[in-house]
Amino acid sequence: MSGGLSWRHHVIIQALLSRGPLKEKELHSMFEDLTKKNPGTDRKLFDAFILTINKALTCANFELRGCIDQYDGQVYYGVVNTVSDEQSKLGTKYTVPQIAFYKAIIEAIVQDGAANGFISSIDVLNLNLDSQVTVVTDPQSQGSQPHVPPALKNFGLSQKEKTLQELARDQWLNLTTDGNIKLGVKSFLDLRSWFRNNDVQSCQVCNEAGIKAELCQNESCTVRIHHYCLKQLFSQRKDAKVCPSCGTSWPYTVPKEEAVQTEDGNEPRGSQRAANSKGKRRRANAIVEDEEGGCGNQEELNGSRGSQHDNGLAGKRRRSRRTDDADIGGPGASQSSSVTDLRRVTRRSAR
Repeated sequence: MSGGLSWRHHVIIQALLSRGPLKEKELHSMFEDLTKKNPGTDRKLFDAFILTINKALTCANFELRGCIDQYDGQVYYGVVNTVSDEQSKLGTKYTVPQIAFYKAIIEAIVQDGAANGFISSIDVLNLNLDSQVTVVTDPQSQGSQPHVPPALKNFGLSQKEKTLQELARDQWLNLTTDGNIKLGVKSFLDLRSWFRNNDVQSCQVCNEAGIKAELCQNESCTVRIHHYCLKQLFSQRKDAKVCPSCGTSWPYTVPKEEAVQTEDGNEPRGSQRAANSKGKRRRANAIVEDEEGGCGNQEELNGSRGSQHDNGLAGKRRRSRRTDDADIGGPGASQSSSVTDLRRVTRRSAR
């Protein structure tokens, strides 16, 4: 798996495996410290760096993937298993009842018609796990009957509470201070294909699963949109804010700070902050794009570096930069094709 990887790649992989999912700014900071490159101005180089890692991880059925936490709108990166088979299940530390309990929680959250994205702790403890058992046919009886393992029958409240704490510690779930349970970052990273395969309704704007979203006021309309996608859709719009599907008025108020930044076109800081917000969503969409096309919103951050005043030093820096780029991009890595290759890798992994 280490073929083509430099020590810099190994540091990133080890950090993600030991610390769990990292925020985008944390991963970018590590990348800049390791390579002395800015992932904003050298976006193609960063994409090539991720592509090199994913090519090496493919043989072990792993992938470095990005996602957006639908509760805070921030981009996270993590290493996920791309194969769900009986052999891969042997590597989990959770028992069969704990996995069944987790699955019941996920189903309860995603099936919420109001798209609140959470379930109360009381409702969680009262979840019935019988729906998670397999149905077997008894040759001595007519028809099929559910087979409930003894471990599930004996899975009591204390075990559920302990499992909740473990799932929260491992970032599969998030326990709020007001007694609700939400999906954790790992769930958003790992369950992307599961959301699609189970027909979880998607956001009208980005086409990702709308776990935590706002609904159209028209009861006959099924449109739901993430709050950060609403910001993208309405913040720069001067006309009436309406549902993109049925045209019903959508009650949305642009936050005061953003409204001031939008009106003042002479403030470079404000415009830069808005551009960074859009770029963050588009960068995550480029990483998490699957075989069905994903969000389709992709944008590279553009930037410029200061000019080099000493021509002699500039030549040395250019020669050194070419050496570093070859190490970061991996053998045979081409910056012009890195983004296309990355999409191709993620599509293959999603399948």
